[in-house]
Order: sequence, then C-alpha cells, then structure tokens
Amino acid sequence: MLRTEVLTKVYGATVAANEVSFDVHGGSLTGVVGPNGAGKTTTLSMISGLLRPSSGRVAIGDVDVWADGAAAKRLIGTLPDRLRLFDRLTGAQLLYYSGVLHGVAEAEVAKRSGELAAAFGLESALDRLVSDYSAGMQKKIALACSMIHAPEVLVLDEPFEAIDPVSAANVTDILEKYVGGGGSVVMSSHSLELIQRVCDHVVIIVDGSVIAQGTVDAVRDGVSLEERFRLLTGVDESQKGLQWLHGSSDSE
Repeated sequence: MLRTEVLTKVYGATVAANEVSFDVHGGSLTGVVGPNGAGKTTTLSMISGLLRPSSGRVAIGDVDVWADGAAAKRLIGTLPDRLRLFDRLTGAQLLYYSGVLHGVAEAEVAKRSGELAAAFGLESALDRLVSDYSAGMQKKIALACSMIHAPEVLVLDEPFEAIDPVSAANVTDILEKYVGGGGSVVMSSHSLELIQRVCDHVVIIVDGSVIAQGTVDAVRDGVSLEERFRLLTGVDESQKGLQWLHGSSDSE
C-alpha cells in the first residue's frame, strides 16, 4: 500500500533522513519509533507530501507522492507534527472545510462529520471555536479531519500525544476499525508500550537510518519492545554521569 525507497533528506551538512526504505501493507498498523531527533517526523513529512525529499521515492500503490501530488493527497490522511489548525473556525466548519477541500460532496461531508464527531466524542463541541478546545480535543478534531475523505493511508505523527487514557482507548478502537476495513496506518509514538500493543509492524530509526524493521514480534525477539529498543539504541548509556543528582554518599 505504501512504499518508501531510499528516502533521504539533507540540510547542508546535516543528514536528517538517510536512505529510509520500508513498506506498509494494506490492513496494517505500522509504528515508527526512535530517539528524539532520529528523523521520524522528517520521514513522515516526506511520506505525506509535506516535505520534499533530497532523493528517493514514496509511492501509495501506483501513485508517486512527489510526481503526482494531487492524486497522492486524495489517498493520504495526515496528522502532522505541531498541529496548525484554522482555530477561528468551529469544529463543524473545520470538518466541512477538510471534506470539501478533498472533493467530498457537501451532503456526504455533513453525514461523515456527524459520524466522526460521534466516534471521537466531539458532538457537543462542534459549534465551538477550535481555539477554545483543549489540546486533546484539538488532536481529536485534527484526526477526524484527516479521515473525512476516507483515505487509503493515514500518516500520523504522535496521534496519542496530549490525549487522556479514555480518549486514547477510543482513538485506538477507531484506528483498529479503520485497519480492519483494509486501511493502512503509519504512525510515530514515543510510547513503545503502545506501539507493541497496537501495531503489527514497527520501524526503528536512529540518526536518520532504519536499524530494524519487521513485525513487532520479530523485532522485539522475545523481549519487550522497550527492552529491544534500549539494546539497539544504547539508550541506557545516557544515564551515566548523573550520580551527583542522588546527593553525596559521604555521610559527613
């Protein structure tokens, strides 16, 4: 359903993404994980058509994202890093705008808006300005906007950030139903426990390069995904040299 081929993004002497290649199959939920600054957001932005790669290719089925951007964007639903919403619109107006922008008929937009609002628990907030929404509500209305045109692939950057546990369970259920209907999701998250629980595939990126990918069970190889991640990235080394935080061991 989605394929990235040696995606690379260079800023001067800095390589933000280095020949990133992986596949996302139809009806699967793929997690992209890595330390802060690893290149996750850069990769997802190139996939969704928001950031032009220095080299490489992204394809949704037979559609090249960067050769035929208009066609690709009809197939992709995007939740970008650092939400930028038209927050002087109401929730209903924002959903309407997102729907008609993607070519959905007005009558269908109204129907889908109501169903999405009910699914995300936003019915009572649709007539309020998005600027008055909490951070979690803004994340949910943005997710609803990303789905209103029934895309084949959802590209979600930290979809569970700022969402409370009850809402997170609700969003997880919605994404699982979407995948169960044949859609594909690629998402980043800092919660390895969530990725292990929700996703069937995982891609680990460190310093802009893919260091492991495959099914979650294959990558974690008999241990938790968090433990496997620490082994692959050497993250425990970051704790050295902070002994002074625990106070002096000198009893005098």
